[in-house]
Amino acid sequence: MTWLVDLASFGAIALGLLFFAAAAAGLVRFPDTLSRLHALAMADKLGLGLVVVGLLARADNVLAALKLLLVWALVLFSSTIAGQLIAGRVREESSAR
Repeated sequence: MTWLVDLASFGAIALGLLFFAAAAAGLVRFPDTLSRLHALAMADKLGLGLVVVGLLARADNVLAALKLLLVWALVLFSSTIAGQLIAGRVREESSAR
């Protein structure tokens, strides 16, 4: 049973890292700021979620698992707000021209 948990944990973490790599590729390849922001926000949230799920299976106790979930929730919240603020600023600057 332990090897099955290890395999599922490794799979979730690997898939999360794949989403992080896709976000990095989107950051480099997309032409404008809003497209880049969208690629980063969506892929990073899902990538971090998968990494957290993979690490939850490896957590030693409930407190460690709750800390992982708290970090994920804080990143979800702050990423959403930061994305909205950056997008609003980009729209303001483009309309001022």
